[in-house]
Amino acid sequence: MTQVTDHGGGVRSIRVPIPDNPLGTTLVHLVDTDLGPVLIDTGWDDPASWDALAAGLTACGVSVAEVHGVVITHHHPDHHGLSGKVREASGAWIAMHALDTAIVRRTRENRPDRWFSYMADKLASSGAPEEHVAQLRAARTARLSTGLPTFAPALPDREIVPGELLDLAGRRLRAIWTPGHTPGHVCLHLEETHPAALPGNGRLFSGDHLLPRITPHIGLYEDPDDATVADPLGDYLDALERVGRLNPAEVLPAHQHAFTDAPGRVRELLAHHEDRLTGLLSLLSTPLTAWQLAERMEWNRPWDQIPFTSRNIAVSEAEAHVRRLVKLGRAEAVTGSDPVTYAAL
Repeated sequence: MTQVTDHGGGVRSIRVPIPDNPLGTTLVHLVDTDLGPVLIDTGWDDPASWDALAAGLTACGVSVAEVHGVVITHHHPDHHGLSGKVREASGAWIAMHALDTAIVRRTRENRPDRWFSYMADKLASSGAPEEHVAQLRAARTARLSTGLPTFAPALPDREIVPGELLDLAGRRLRAIWTPGHTPGHVCLHLEETHPAALPGNGRLFSGDHLLPRITPHIGLYEDPDDATVADPLGDYLDALERVGRLNPAEVLPAHQHAFTDAPGRVRELLAHHEDRLTGLLSLLSTPLTAWQLAERMEWNRPWDQIPFTSRNIAVSEAEAHVRRLVKLGRAEAVTGSDPVTYAAL
């Protein structure tokens, strides 16, 4: 597969591998500006990923040292992982939405054992069986005995402000806040005529918000210090409609490939989530916990073949969907249930 794709108009993408992940690669976009090249996302922090990014930049005629800035669509490690190394090599600034910057700061400051404890308690409250929660507690104990590794993603030094143009010389790149996949996820609207004169309004760097063939994970906004009951799926669906109204000529996502007809893809995703909510209502004719819902939902493989970590993600997504039903008045938490169960109204 070609590592570098030239999208025209001073925009290229570099395929950066994600180790041991079915997504395969992150599309890191390189945008020429009057002050030097700017990256949109950077890829996973892994030696092979770093080598691929550096080689891709060389193929584009620039070096890592020449990178002027880094714009991050969201804080996940397949997008933000190499940002610190890029900054060390080039002195580039790093920009991110404030809500995701807060997550990066919390990750740097919180002890990893506290996160393990929080997640174990969260899984137990979702109805996860003891043998599943025990694996997380065992992992915490094992890591404590050997010393928990520190995880310190790069702290951004610029804030992406929704609705405003980023400070890119010679470019009009506007930030569009698109929460759901993460609280501070942003898409970036390049307000310039499409280089191939495709009909529509410029181009959209969509991160993980809008992908051509898969749906992004919509889970919970996990924060041990915040008891707010957020509605990530509601946030995501609202943001999808905003992006559809932009009607970009072309979408440049962070995975898979570039595509057109953003409004059509938005309609497909809205219909997908409505179908999923309708299916959950049928399941909730009998009260169920979030874990029991996840067991019964349709995934890309049978539940008994889903590995440990992916089950945790699935339960988070099940709870995000049931929260949406509660918000819409289509389901409710059963009073007095422990762990909490939900039932259709």
